[in-house]
Amino acid sequence: MKKKLFTTVFALLLCACLLAGCGSAAAPAAPAQQEAPASESAPAEEAAPAEEAAPVEETAPVEEAAPEAEPDRDLPVRVYTLNGTTGFGMAGLIAEAGEGKAALNYSFSVESDPSVVTAALVSGDCDIAALPTNAAAALYNKTGGKVQVLALNTRGVLYVLTDGSIEADSLEDLAGQTVYAPAQNPSFILEALCRARGVELTIDNSYAQPAELNAAAAAGQVALAVLPEPMVTVACSQNPNLKAAIDLSAEWDKVMEPGSLVQGCVVVRREFADAHGAELAVFLEEYGRSVALLEEDAASAAQKIEESGIFAKAAVAAKAIPRCNICFVTGEEMQRQLSVFLQSMFETAPQSIGGSVPGDDFYYIAG
Repeated sequence: MKKKLFTTVFALLLCACLLAGCGSAAAPAAPAQQEAPASESAPAEEAAPAEEAAPVEETAPVEEAAPEAEPDRDLPVRVYTLNGTTGFGMAGLIAEAGEGKAALNYSFSVESDPSVVTAALVSGDCDIAALPTNAAAALYNKTGGKVQVLALNTRGVLYVLTDGSIEADSLEDLAGQTVYAPAQNPSFILEALCRARGVELTIDNSYAQPAELNAAAAAGQVALAVLPEPMVTVACSQNPNLKAAIDLSAEWDKVMEPGSLVQGCVVVRREFADAHGAELAVFLEEYGRSVALLEEDAASAAQKIEESGIFAKAAVAAKAIPRCNICFVTGEEMQRQLSVFLQSMFETAPQSIGGSVPGDDFYYIAG
């Protein structure tokens, strides 16, 4: 009985041990988190050996901007200008050059005929010139763009003179009248204004040159005449009955962009501009100061105008300067104002600007 009981207890203990061992073997370890295989069919790749860190590239030193070119103080710079208002702003610079105070090696020629100036630009005998704006545009078209405009130097200088027999305070007061005007620009500008304002009048070019019309007005041979300054001042001094009744610049501003009646400018040969930007920058700086002298000290400027041969009498020039509308306008403002004027001239008398409105490359815009 005892033997049987012992055998039974031993068997139970043996079963308990076996069951405990089986339980330990069945409990799996917590599975490690797996990454999704790139391809189920691809065999497992061996771990790639760690790559050596790529050497850090040294940053290339930042190059300093190239210094601006120094202007060549010995380079001959040949400047032509017309006598009259187109050349007034050049007088101070001509005087500085004569005294050896100018920054560049200038030579100046003062001419009375625009065709002489344009011929010098075409031949290469002139580098920079003061010209009427329509002549500059015509030269650009004639030469295929070989000139550029640097600056505007004269706005409107035209006035309607009356001998007192006709009351006229505005363009509309001239309706039905005969107005004498020199050929070319004065007539074209008056025609453009009358068209824009709806005024019908007769423009008479019997006195084709301004000097001829000036003499006729001073002698009392015409009742209404369009003349530029300083001839307006000259005529009025010779005939006390004459007065400048209508400012065509003011009339222009009523129907066009204000300030866009621009009659004079400074141009440069494109070849010179491309090769000598530093010298051009100096010229524009010095020319700007020369123009400013007219406003700062009209009497001194007038004396220089006479001495340079741009106008014969300093006293008349000094009196005329306030109505000559001399200016110095460059860059985008220059382009905007001049393009308005040239478009108007194209619509009125396309031949006056060479048959077409110049392109954007007509305008020298410094970088």
